[in-house]
Amino acid sequence: MKNTRKKWVALCLTAGIAGGLLAGCGGSGDKDSSETSGADGKAHVGVIFTEAGLGGNSFNDLVLDGVKRASEDYGITYDEVEPKSVSDEEIIQDEMASSGDYDLIICVGAEQIDSLTNVATMYPEQKFALLDATLELDNVASYSCKEQEGAFLVGALAAMAKQEQISDKLGSDNVIGFIGGVDNPLINHFAAGYQAGVQHIDSEIKVLIDYVGGFNDPTTAKTIANTFAEKNADIIFHASGASGMGMFQAAEEKGFIGIGVNLNQNSIAPDYIMASMLKKLDSCAYHAITSIVEDTYTGENQVLGLAEEAVDYTVEESNIEVPEEIISKLEELKEEIISGEIQVPEEL
Repeated sequence: MKNTRKKWVALCLTAGIAGGLLAGCGGSGDKDSSETSGADGKAHVGVIFTEAGLGGNSFNDLVLDGVKRASEDYGITYDEVEPKSVSDEEIIQDEMASSGDYDLIICVGAEQIDSLTNVATMYPEQKFALLDATLELDNVASYSCKEQEGAFLVGALAAMAKQEQISDKLGSDNVIGFIGGVDNPLINHFAAGYQAGVQHIDSEIKVLIDYVGGFNDPTTAKTIANTFAEKNADIIFHASGASGMGMFQAAEEKGFIGIGVNLNQNSIAPDYIMASMLKKLDSCAYHAITSIVEDTYTGENQVLGLAEEAVDYTVEESNIEVPEEIISKLEELKEEIISGEIQVPEEL
């Protein structure tokens, strides 16, 4: 078996000398190459993040959390890479696949679809997992989430919060808002679910919807949020990545309530963020690695929702108190979605 750790370090150095392509190569702590699958049967996994990298409460961080949990539970080892640009991703995928050292290579995000299509086709025996996107290849297991199910719950929460006037930040106008990163099918899962959840509780509430045009533009998100506030929207949910920080700033300045996304963002502004919709890409990563450990891997598309605990909501770490009767109602709605009694739309 090749010395995986030394080889990967060499790869990082070579790539760096060639043009500084890799933002970073990481791994599973102090474990050496004797702990890879070739030595003791434990799986060795490669993880390629999006160009956004780690940090900032991103979904890349969630993926890493899932990989770390798998490492603790199964004893797997892993290498992680933060590409500096989208163009670097195919180079990294090819280097990992050609090494023959990885039982599974995890690629994060739709931005890796084109490169993974090329690389996975060239290495048909290499197993890949694509998270938060879909690719139809026999050696690529795609994992995505039913974002609309989690968004439905925070939409219902928003509507009930207004009905019960749980905060002095809420007015009598039946207006709330949704800010998306870009107008595409994935983000519209959030918008459709949110609107459906609101209207399931109160069909009289109007949901304002607008898009930033990107996931790293807090200035535009703040402008949209301020516009919504001027139209008397007093609860705004975002699915806009780092752009959402602008919405949170507007919430603090204008005095409306925000709802976060992906991770628990409540602690960012606990007096103004009531809840966060959780999109648990950590669960997707964990599921993918489990399939390798338990030898159940198939190159199929898997869409995980409330039933698989891949989406949810949380009010923890918020200073806005949500009454227990509202939480109980949300849990009832959750069970109705899981049972199929409530069908949540994917499109507006």
